[in-house]
Amino acid sequence: MTIQIGDRIPEAKLQRIGEGVEIVDTPTLFTGKKVVLFAVPGAFTPTCSERHLPGYIEHFDSFRGKGIEVACMSVNDPFVMQAWGRSQNTQEGLLMLADGNGEFARALGLEMDASSYGMGTRSKRFSLYAEDGVVKVLNVEAPGEFRVSSAEHMLEQLT
Repeated sequence: MTIQIGDRIPEAKLQRIGEGVEIVDTPTLFTGKKVVLFAVPGAFTPTCSERHLPGYIEHFDSFRGKGIEVACMSVNDPFVMQAWGRSQNTQEGLLMLADGNGEFARALGLEMDASSYGMGTRSKRFSLYAEDGVVKVLNVEAPGEFRVSSAEHMLEQLT
C-alpha cells in the first residue's frame, strides 16, 4: 500500500558516501526533524539531471531557511549517488541517498517496474515533506511526468 499523508515513515536503511559507505536509517534521518525527501527514477537520467535535482539545488537555501533538511534518493548505489551529486555541484548538506535494492521505495509503496527500459525496479518520482517522521505533504508523479515533485511546487505547498 502506498504511504499517505499522516502516515509514519517506515523504517529502512539507506546508504551514502561520507567516511566510506555510511548507513543512514530512516528514524535517524526523520525523527525530530523537518525533511523534504525527493526521489528520482535514476541518477544521471535526463529529467532527473536537467530539472529535478537542479531545482532542489537552486532552492536549497530556501528550504534550509525554513529549518528543513533536503534529501535526494534513488535506487542506485551510493557511489553513483555521490558521483551524480558532485557532477551537479550539490551543496554541502543536501543528502544524496542510495536505496540500492529499492527496499525503502517498496516500503513506501512507491516502487515501479522499469524493466522494459532495462532499469529493473526503481522508485517512482515523488517528493514528500515530513515532520518528526510523519508525512505532511506527498506528491507522486504519474509515469513520465515531472510537475508536482519539483522544488518550486514543494516550496509553494510549504508557504
